[in-house]
Amino acid sequence: MAGSKEIRTKIKSVQNTRKITKAMEMVAASKMRKAQERMRASRPYGEKIRNVAAHISHANPEYRHPFLVARDTVKKVGIIIVTTDKGLCGGLNTNVQRLALNKMKEWEDQGESFEVCCIGNKGLGFMQRLGANVVSQITGLGDRPQMDKLIGAVKIMLDGYTQDRFDRLVIFYTSFINTMKQEPMMEQLLPLSGDKLGSPEGSWDYIYEPDAKAVLDQVLTRYVEAVIYQAISENMASEQSARMVAMKAASDNAGTVIDELTLIYNKSRQAAITKELSEIVGGAAAV
Repeated sequence: MAGSKEIRTKIKSVQNTRKITKAMEMVAASKMRKAQERMRASRPYGEKIRNVAAHISHANPEYRHPFLVARDTVKKVGIIIVTTDKGLCGGLNTNVQRLALNKMKEWEDQGESFEVCCIGNKGLGFMQRLGANVVSQITGLGDRPQMDKLIGAVKIMLDGYTQDRFDRLVIFYTSFINTMKQEPMMEQLLPLSGDKLGSPEGSWDYIYEPDAKAVLDQVLTRYVEAVIYQAISENMASEQSARMVAMKAASDNAGTVIDELTLIYNKSRQAAITKELSEIVGGAAAV
């Protein structure tokens, strides 16, 4: 059995750890509320632009945008993977990375290759260890997604699709369900399909000013950017929720360890006292 001094040192160490995890839990809870508010605030815009894109995809303009045209064969896939910059958030990153890895193996068996855009430091490290072809990356987004930081890396992927570098563009991210549940998701960004966007109520066409190409280029690009922004907002809300739950579990586990160590320390001290008393009684009896 370890000595009393060693046990006291361990108890002190675990108590210090519990203070840190408790503080991180409080910080994550505060950030989680703000992240959820931002996520919910961005949803109405996403729904509205999705409706506009749905109307356009079912219309019959004289110009057919490349984003709406499905390729006959898929030889290369563009992948956007959204992860966190920091750890200590449970299995959040592991789950979305596992989903991406399984899909990549499945596509690789079909003879498809990949170009990858990594949003978040954890996903970047994961893809680099896999030896994937990372063509763009964004790290250090902080606690608030900013479109001006995202636009460069996103444009590289959109240009890659229009330039036929790949035939399909998908995004992997973690969807926020509630505080206790976050699910890894895969969503196809391009080509846009009517089934994905949903059918508009009624049918009509538009008069395009100045022309269909200029309008569709702007609207469909904004739509894809809005979907990516929403995915990152969902991922950030999921990150703070997962971190809060993970830090609460760590604090609870630290409390359990402290109780166990305290019990061991009390037993050790009691055994030492009993031993001393036995020695005193034995010495007195010998005299």
